[in-house]
Amino acid sequence: MEIDEILEKRGTRYGEFEDNAIIAQNIKAAMRRSPNWAMLEPDMKEALEMMATKIGRILNGDPDHIDSWRDIAGYAMLVAKRSGDA
Repeated sequence: MEIDEILEKRGTRYGEFEDNAIIAQNIKAAMRRSPNWAMLEPDMKEALEMMATKIGRILNGDPDHIDSWRDIAGYAMLVAKRSGDA
């Protein structure tokens, strides 16, 4: 599959990349301004940032695309497993 085909398919699923980027970056900026951000471990920050990307895709594209929801759950589970609570 050519890159153009992949991008077209992703655009159909997730909406325009630029629009998704605006949503995700706004969520990430809010997270970084929060009082506890500096106290989080790197994996916690990364999980939250990845979740923000997935949330942006849900809000900008197909909210019924189950993989986005599963990915969010997966990132949360990775942190929970590392902390020994899962």
